[in-house]
Formats: sequence, structure tokens, C-alpha cells
Amino acid sequence: MRPHRPLLALAVLLALSGCTAVAPDGGFGAVADATSQRIGVRPQLARDEAAARALHDTVRAELAGPLGMDAAVRIALINNPGLQASYWKVGIAQAELAQASRLHNPTLGFRRVSGGGEVEIERGIGVDLAALLTTPLAARMEARRFEAVRREVGAAIERHALETRRAWVEAVAARQDLDYARQVNAAAEASAELAGRMRRAGNLASLELAREQLFHAEAAAALARAGRQEIAARETLARLLGLWGQDSAFTLPERLPELPQAPLELREVERIALERRLDVQAARADAAATAAGLGLTRTTRFVNALELGYAGKSESGSPSARGYELSLELPLFDWGGARVARAEAIYMQALQRVAETAVNARSEARESYLGYRSAYDLARHYRDTVIPLRKQISREVLLRYNGMLASTQQLLADSREQAAAVNAAIAALREFWIAHANLEAALGGRVGDGQEPGREQGRDQGKQQDWEQDKEHAE
Repeated sequence: MRPHRPLLALAVLLALSGCTAVAPDGGFGAVADATSQRIGVRPQLARDEAAARALHDTVRAELAGPLGMDAAVRIALINNPGLQASYWKVGIAQAELAQASRLHNPTLGFRRVSGGGEVEIERGIGVDLAALLTTPLAARMEARRFEAVRREVGAAIERHALETRRAWVEAVAARQDLDYARQVNAAAEASAELAGRMRRAGNLASLELAREQLFHAEAAAALARAGRQEIAARETLARLLGLWGQDSAFTLPERLPELPQAPLELREVERIALERRLDVQAARADAAATAAGLGLTRTTRFVNALELGYAGKSESGSPSARGYELSLELPLFDWGGARVARAEAIYMQALQRVAETAVNARSEARESYLGYRSAYDLARHYRDTVIPLRKQISREVLLRYNGMLASTQQLLADSREQAAAVNAAIAALREFWIAHANLEAALGGRVGDGQEPGREQGRDQGKQQDWEQDKEHAE
């Protein structure tokens, strides 16, 4: 049995190398768990046709009613084909990790020579000894790369979720703008018709008639622009959701969520961004993997090929001979210096990218938070100051008109100013919710209580009612 000991040892090594198996979910489950904790929505991978049908049924259920912001994110994370394609990167990296943890296959050699009535047979089994010695280091390097890929995919998921939130805000705001543009156009048409009648009766000057007709023409142009913007915003959202055909005819809420009672008070936004943003974590993991690769390069710089094998030889009429053979590539011309220099340059490049990512994350966090606070102050200014003043002026003008102290021209001019104020208020509210989404993108996750905007966020009910009344009065 002694001659077979090398074969027995080789069989044991091969059995051990097969212990690293590919996970059934390709490692995506861990990514989904971590992402769901950060954004409040769990992504799902359609691994087969049955899973794809189940996800499609989920999408249809979400589209049954008006599409909320969180519902839009849920659909995007399970239905967007491009995002689903990125999910498979985790499985690819996990398979490469499993492959790196396994030994290289041995090589089997056989040689038979016959002549002069004699037959010579040589047999051999070879193992890449260099690969065997460096397998643990290579496995650790692939493990770091696998972790970097998981963070990269997680960052792509969060980025897509936040882009979907921004697109949802744009789409709902565009619908609200379109609805109000239709009301303004209808009012402008009625004003122009009234002005025409008054002009024919001799109660209105030509200049005032021209002003009302111009206002009607501009309102019609604004309606056309609002219609075009509403279509573009819906299609942008539909692309992010991965919807087509009858599914693209989804409905949206009529209005944007109202302004919260108070803005978020966040301190040390730079620290939060560096701790939570997955692009920063992915850059760090990539640098660590590159460092591991540099260590592997230094380890094997002089050993490019080292093979150890069992050899056997038998000849007809002679006893069998057994032994081993060792082959080593001599570093006469290539000492591995170029490979080490290349690895070091790549590592320094990775370090600079980590620094760049951190600098950008800090700056984006500061900019987004300042933009969020500024947008909140502006939207609150319109809600609490501009619209109430416009409402008060409108009431005074109406009272003066009823008391025959104000002319029809003044009443129509006030309606035009009311329309401009309401349009500006809607734009300010849209900018706030977009700034809110940008802040979440810059900080790497949801901020605040994590609830969907507009759902029990501690709003001031008195101001809320006044805000609704002001808009209705302006309309």
C-alpha cells in the first residue's frame, strides 16, 4: 500500500477543496437584509420563472391603487431589469470566491513507447504546489473582493431607490402643476370672454382687453408645457419602475405630501455620510482587496510555476519503478519586479480613490443638508406668509369690488397674481421633497422617522387646513 500513499494524500486534498460550495442564493440574501434595514424596502431576486411570476403579481397588487412613494420604491427594486441584472454580480463574485478556495485540478500524464519487442510505460500525477501553498491567501483576497461587490450592489440598490423617490416627487408635482394649469387656463378663458363682452359694451378699454387676452394665451402655453412635463416625468418614473404596456398606466396621488411641522435637525452630517454610505465602504473594501493582491504578488514573485508530482515507470521484463518529480521555473529573466510594481501602483491608485470618495461624500452631505434646510424654509415661507397674504389681499379686493370701490380690471389682475403665487408655492414644495431625497442619497439611507412622506409626520393641523383653504381660494 505504500506506493499509493501519494494518491491517497492527493485524494484527501481534493476532498477538502470541495468543502467550499456555492450558496443557493449566491450571497444576495445578506445584501437584501442589509439594504432593507437601511432603506426600509427589501429587494428580491427573480432566480427562476416561478419567482418572476410571483414578483409580477406583487407589482400588480401595488399598482391597484394610487402609487405612493414607498410603493414605487418596492416596485423598482423587484421589477427594474437593469437592477435585477446587477443583483447577479453578487452570485458571480460568490462563485469566484468558491473557485478560489478550491485546489487546482491535478495533471495526469501517461506515456507508452513500444519497439524491439519491449514496451515502456510511464505514468505521472502532478499538482501545482505553488497554487496549493497560496490558496489560503488567494481565498482571503477573493473574500475581500466578494465583500466589495456586495457593498457595490447595495449602493446601487440604494441609489436606485433614491432616484425613484425623486422621480416620484417630480411625477406627482408635474400632475399637480398640470391640474392647476388647467384650472388657470379655464379661468383665463372665462376672464378673456368677460373682457370681450365688456369691451363690446364699451365698459373696457382696448388695453385691458389685450391684457386679458394675453393672459389667456400665456395660460394656454403654460398648460401645454405642463402637459409635456407631466408626460416626461411619468415616463422617467416608469423607466425606473421597469413598467411597460398596461402597467405603465398607473395612477399617482393628486397632490404632493404636505410640509412637515419641523425640519430634520442633523448634526455631524459628514460623519454620518462616511459611516453609512456604501460607496465609501466599497472603496475601502476595494483598497483592502488590492492590498491583499499586493501581498499575493510579493509571495509568488519568484515562484511562477512550481509543480510536484508522483511518477511511475514500468518496462516489459523489468520491475516497476516509482518516484516523484519536481519542476520549478527559474527566474533568470523575469524576477517579478514588474508585477510587484504594477500591484503597488494599483494599490496607491485605490488609496487615492478612497480619499476622493470620502472628500466627495463629505461635500455632498454638507451641500444636501444646507439645501434641505433652505428648501424647507422657502416652502414654509410660502405656506405661512406668502399664501396667507395673497388670500388677505384677495379678500380685500373682493370686498372693494362688491362695494363698488374696485374695478373689474383690479379683480382680474388680482386673480393673475393669485395664480402666480400658488404656482410658486407648488414649486417650493416640490423642491423641498426633492431636497429631502437628495439628503437621503448623500447620507446613505433614510432619515427621520422612516415613514412615507405625508403619513402622520407630526404636521401642524391648523396650518395644514389654512394651506388647503388658501389654495382652494386661489383656485
